[in-house]
Amino acid sequence: MLADPRLLRTAVDLLAGRHAGDHIAKVAVIESRGFTFGAGVALQLNAGLALVRKPGKLPHRTIQASYDLEYGSATLQLHTDAIQPGERVLLVDDLLATGGTAAATAGLIEKLGGRIVEIEFLIELAFLHGRDKLQGYPVFAPIVF
Repeated sequence: MLADPRLLRTAVDLLAGRHAGDHIAKVAVIESRGFTFGAGVALQLNAGLALVRKPGKLPHRTIQASYDLEYGSATLQLHTDAIQPGERVLLVDDLLATGGTAAATAGLIEKLGGRIVEIEFLIELAFLHGRDKLQGYPVFAPIVF
């Protein structure tokens, strides 16, 4: 997605810099492009990393959420010990399209007792109205089409 490492660094700096004093405990990242940005954000914020993956890819006990896509349905999983009750969580992914993936992930985080500080994306496709599924959460995307 971002072939030039300087662009990746700029994106990570932008996403992480907004939360420098927010005491983020975990950065939750969605498979797989969210890993690229989220790992750097977690590193800069000195926060833990919680991986949200497709079924069967996490080795320990998980919880899961299924959601509808524009072309079918999908399921995501999160380790049951990835988020502790009361932890402040920043959810990071690359693209906000219809919002289903982020909404399902937010539900998993809250099911484990996490408190979502913000949901961040690098890019938002506003014409798909993904923010509608994320009402009640602060959402940030610096690039909007």
